[in-house]
This record gives sequence, C-alpha cells and structure tokens, in this order.
Amino acid sequence: QCQLDGLWRNDQDSLMDISVLRDNGDFQGQYLTRVTLSGGCAQVSPLRGAQQQLGEEGWPTFAFTVRWDKFSNATTAFVGQCFVDAGGKETLSTMWLLREAVGSLEEDWKATR
Repeated sequence: QCQLDGLWRNDQDSLMDISVLRDNGDFQGQYLTRVTLSGGCAQVSPLRGAQQQLGEEGWPTFAFTVRWDKFSNATTAFVGQCFVDAGGKETLSTMWLLREAVGSLEEDWKATR
C-alpha cells in the first residue's frame, strides 16, 4: 500500500512534504522547489490535495495544487498515482500544469505550461 504522507524528492531535487493526510483522503503540506520561473533560490510554498481512497489493494490516484505566492504569480496543478515496486520502494508518477497570471486576454496563449 502506498502512503502519501512523508517527504518526497523529485528528479529536479525539489522536495514535497505531506504532513497531514486525513481519513477522507484530503492532505496538505509544503513544496520546496529548486526550479523557479524567476531563476531565484529555492522557495517553500503551500500545497493542498486529495487522494482517491482505495481498499487494501490497488495504487491510489491523487491531485494537488501548489500556490507559488512568495516568488511567482503562478499556480501548478499536479495529478498522479502512487506505485510500490517489488522491492517495496514507493514512487509517485505525476503530470503537472502550471498557470502563470498574464495582464490581458490577448496574452492568454502564453500563460499555461
């Protein structure tokens, strides 16, 4: 069984700490990114999400958002699934979508990555 709570590190050396995982699947924590739009140093930002509740079998899916409010006018939404390999190693497989604020509807084309 995959457990989302705890400390996770991604391929870019960013850290995600899920500190609260409620019985209903809601969770919250912090994301320390090493990759910033501004090229600045690492920053901690709040995250909130939800995990699909499963029984004893299966690998849970989840979604969460990170609000980069301390250094960027952007929000990222992540969706993924947790897996455990034969050796017991837990891995999160995710996709993300980042939305940066722009000043007008005409600039909307460049706001999403």
